Order: sequence, then C-alpha cells, then structure tokens
Amino acid sequence: MTLIGERALAPLDALRKQTFAALANLNFRRYFLGQSVSLVGTWMQTIAQSWLVLELTGSPTALGVVVALQTLPTLVLGPYAGVVADRLDKRRLMIGLQSAMGVLALLLAVLTITGVVQLWQVYALAFLLGLNSCFENPARQAFILEMVGSDNLRNAVSLNSVLVNVARAVGPAIAGIVIATGGLGVCFLLNAASFVAVVVSLARLDVGALRPSVPTPRAPGQLREGLAYVRRTPELAVPLLMMALVGCLAYEFQVVLPVVASDTFGGDARTYGFLTAAMGVGAVAGGLFVAARGRTGLWSLVGAVTAFGVSMLAAALAPTLPVAIVAMGLVGAASVAFLSTGNSTLQLASAPHMRGRVMALWAVAFLGSTPIGGPIAGAVSQHFGGRAGLALGAVACLVAAVMGALVARRSAAAAPAATVPVPAGDTAAPVAATRGTPA
Repeated sequence: MTLIGERALAPLDALRKQTFAALANLNFRRYFLGQSVSLVGTWMQTIAQSWLVLELTGSPTALGVVVALQTLPTLVLGPYAGVVADRLDKRRLMIGLQSAMGVLALLLAVLTITGVVQLWQVYALAFLLGLNSCFENPARQAFILEMVGSDNLRNAVSLNSVLVNVARAVGPAIAGIVIATGGLGVCFLLNAASFVAVVVSLARLDVGALRPSVPTPRAPGQLREGLAYVRRTPELAVPLLMMALVGCLAYEFQVVLPVVASDTFGGDARTYGFLTAAMGVGAVAGGLFVAARGRTGLWSLVGAVTAFGVSMLAAALAPTLPVAIVAMGLVGAASVAFLSTGNSTLQLASAPHMRGRVMALWAVAFLGSTPIGGPIAGAVSQHFGGRAGLALGAVACLVAAVMGALVARRSAAAAPAATVPVPAGDTAAPVAATRGTPA
C-alpha cells in the first residue's frame, strides 16, 4: 500500500479503534461474547412469550399484565437490590442469578412443549424471572465499570447497547422461523441453553485484571442513604426522573408492537418480528454512533429523548407497514442513544460506593415503571389501537425533554462551569458532568 493510501485510511482506522475501544480489554471481550449468545436467546423468549400470551388470551391487556409482573420486583425491590450489589462480589452474584434464569426458561419450555402451559404459569414464571433480573441488573450495570474503567465506560456501555440491539434484530428473526417450524416451546428451550454461554464467560474472566469497588459493609440505613444521595445530586436525580417517565410509557414495545402487528397492519408473529428487528437494526447504527461520537450530560440526554419522541410519533403516524418498519429503525437509534447517554452519565457522576444503588434506581426507572405503564399502554392499545400506544410513548418522551431542558438551562444559568464533586480517594469516576462533556 502506498504512503498516500495509508494516510487516507488512517482516519478510518482511528475511528474503528475509537468505536470498539472497550473490546481491547480481554475481560470485556469475553463478557461481550457470552452476552452475544445469551441476549439472542432472551429476545427469542421475549417474542415467544408475548405471542404465547396472545394465543392463550387474545388480550393485549393480559400481555400488559405479564410484562408488568416481570418488572414488578424491580419496582418494589429495585432500590434494595442496589444495596445488595454494593455489598457483594458482583461477578459471583451474576453467575448465580444467570444460572437461575436459565432454569426458569427451561421450565417454561417444558410446560409449553408438553402442552400443559396455562396463563397463571406464565404469570408465575414471569414474576420469578423478574425477581432474578431485579438483583442481577444493578450488579451487571456496575460491573461494566469494574471491567473497563472510567475511560472506556461510555464506549463499553454503548457497545453493550449495540449488542442488545443486534440481538433484538437477530433474535426475533430467528424466533419467527423457530415458531413457524418448531413451535413456541423450542424458543424457550433455546433461551435456556443460551444462559450457559454467559455463565461460562463470567467464570472465565481474569479476576486479577478487574477493578472492583470496595464492598460496602453491612449497616443500617444504606437504602435511605442511597436515596438521599440521589436527591441532593441533580446530575443524578434529573436523568432518573426523565427515565421514570419515558420508561413508564415509551418502553412498552412488548405490549404495543404485537397490537400494531396484528390489529393495525393485520399481520402475525413474523410481522411483529420484523417491527422489532427493524428497531434493533436502527439501534445498532445509533449505538455505534454513540460509541464513537457520543457525549454525556443533561443536554445530550435532552437531545436524545427529543429524537426518541419525534421518531415514535412518526411510527405512530406511519400509513403502511414498510413506512412503519423504517420509522421503528429510527426509534431504535434514538432509544439506544437515550439509554447509553443516561447510563454513562449516571455511572460517571456516581461515587463508587454508591454506584450499585444509583444503577438500581436507573433499573427501577427503566424497568420498574413497567407495572404502572404496561397495563396503561395495554389498555390504550386495546381501546384505541396500537398507534395510540406509540403516540402515548412519544408524548412521554417530549414531556421528559422539556423537563430536562428547563432544569439544564436553570443549572447552566446558576453555575455554568459546575462539575460533580469527586469524593476524596475516588479514582474510579473523576469525570466532570458538565453540559455535553465527552465521556
């Protein structure tokens, strides 16, 4: 290759390295590969479970109930799960909980394949799965920082979001084929097998290369301490409030999209899979952009949630299925930008001994709000159609954007150069949380 050619390719090579920087970390690479298998299985189960409930009941409201039951433990126990994550070894906690979730998927597979599955069993297993996820989620979120450090955190979070959404694109497509050829139960069986990959990847990590936060000693009042810490830190409280609103009414795709597929466009499970896959493809593009060029801070979060709201409104107004599929791609790109920006902003603004509790509140805002929003979105979709369910989410996003913009403007006027104070001895998160600060 000539010197001119090398110079021409140098910027592209630099962009590639910047986009995938966290994958240079061996532990994160192993974790990433294990998650890539497990998440495809998770999305297969998500599609199959939604379709199973519709087959058993024909009711979008029942679909909202099962999703609500799966996220109810996070709403009730989420803050305490953060206390547990701060107290225990996060890797070992994740291994135990991921193993338990594999067993639950296997049980649902057996019930479905043998033809004895009933709605109450789906409800019970969804609740138990949510109970495991409640404690696993804050540990997993905080564990990423322990693998890659603060310099590569935003990149790792964005790549993880890309992975989730590649799985969102691949999993539903595979699920549609498996449901058509092997039935719903096979999807659950394959998901149970996929948990082996993530458990093995966690067990094979180089523990010596991790940067674990010092476990918080057991003491009374730690839950109240975490809540008080967030309440007095606007850089944490405002993104959490925005996510609570958006998570409650916008991230109800498991409830709304099956109705859009079946009622709005007269389709079947494959139509639902196409809509979900389109959202995943868009999210991959959005996640890669955020990994390379993304920023953290409240103004960046406002921009992302505004784009999320506008794209959801476009999907709600789409006149045909092809237009809806394109719009869902835009929804995916904007949604992953909002999630990655919010996640990174919170982790970098949190003190290490509080990070598990802060990320547990993020999970409460994102997932724990579903028991409230799921039935609401289901009822709106049942009575007014899937378009109304999407429009409800769009309004929630735009209201959150206005709220965030007002607070950001007020904060900028009061202290334009303010940063998040870093506690003495805190070397894990010495990152300013000013407006638009790159992570």
